[in-house]
Amino acid sequence: MWSYDGVHIVVVGCGRVGSGLAMQLSDEGHSVVIIDKNRDAFRRLIRFNGQTLVGSGFDRDTLSKAEASQADALAAVTRGDNTNILCARIARDNYGVKNVVARIYDPQRAEIYMKLGIPTVATSLWTTQQVKRWITPTDESIEWTDSAGTLHLVERIVPDELAGRKIQEFTINNSVRVVGLVRGGLGRIDIDGLFAQEDDILEFLVTPQGLDDLRAMLEGGL
Repeated sequence: MWSYDGVHIVVVGCGRVGSGLAMQLSDEGHSVVIIDKNRDAFRRLIRFNGQTLVGSGFDRDTLSKAEASQADALAAVTRGDNTNILCARIARDNYGVKNVVARIYDPQRAEIYMKLGIPTVATSLWTTQQVKRWITPTDESIEWTDSAGTLHLVERIVPDELAGRKIQEFTINNSVRVVGLVRGGLGRIDIDGLFAQEDDILEFLVTPQGLDDLRAMLEGGL
């Protein structure tokens, strides 16, 4: 059995996105297994401290070797919508992986898959940073900072325990303000009166102190 400490992540698909994601997560010290049917695909991994497996992301033997039952997250980023959804559902339903995400090429399917509880991101919206937000919800990255360093734009996934709250309740006077929402791969700013849902991504404008206030709110509840 492959031993590891900390967060364990499985990436299915070693294309441009999968390899970039795997290398970035590995650089950050996470335990990473990447799966691909084509052994040559692993040549993309120019720096990688994790494990590579040749096989299918929905094959039980392969997932067993990847220790999927102990994984904290799985990202399915192959070139096939059906493959990605199947991998994500098996990881969630059969192996109990809490944080899963599937890359999707057909945006019209995204809403259907979201109703199945599988977060999806359409190819046109897909970036390595976006998938990281799904599989490592504690990611505290900053998207933008003003020239004076007094305002930051950040994105955070709504914790499951805070789903159902009014989005306005996530605003903290003078330090944290909700300015946008990404739901089902679509961004919107008309958020007045809306309630937060599981897997929503909220856009916040915060002060430096607001970063700590936001973290405390999301970790401790409203």
